[in-house]
Amino acid sequence: MRFQIIFFITVFLFAIVLSGCSSSETANNSTNTNSANKTANVASDSSNNPLATNKTPEAATTNNAPMLAPVVQAYYEALKKKDDAALRKVFSQDTLKSLQVDMKAEKETSMVNYITETEPVTDKPFETRNEQIQGDSAVAEMRNENYPNGIKIKFVRENGEWKMTNESPEFQSVKQSATNSNVAR
Repeated sequence: MRFQIIFFITVFLFAIVLSGCSSSETANNSTNTNSANKTANVASDSSNNPLATNKTPEAATTNNAPMLAPVVQAYYEALKKKDDAALRKVFSQDTLKSLQVDMKAEKETSMVNYITETEPVTDKPFETRNEQIQGDSAVAEMRNENYPNGIKIKFVRENGEWKMTNESPEFQSVKQSATNSNVAR
């Protein structure tokens, strides 16, 4: 019995030693093959992964928003100077009503303070580009340090003047998608 145990342990250890030893050529081939397979798997995994992020290429600048850039500049200047009256002139009537309701809920009396709580004033003004005007409605992309990738903002024409809203087509589409997915349940 003792002999059988010693024999079994010896054979077992010998098998372990032999399995761990291999020629360097075999090891190199194995490593190269594994590296190639790993590289191939990584490339195919990212293209077939539904959770992989796909960065949308940046849209080319088609224009420098000649009609809407002055509105955005007035918005920036009003925030920078902390001028509530000037800020109110920039916004549409619906946006002003919406902001006033939100400010009342937050017990804030200054529109500048209310806005700069979530959107601090930067040293550089907004870059405005790619305006698209359709009748009395327009969209332009605004960029600055707070929005390095840009954000599209909706504008409306009231009494012949362009006014800024607190609406973004990008957020509206996300909001609409969320609403539609909740309705489907």
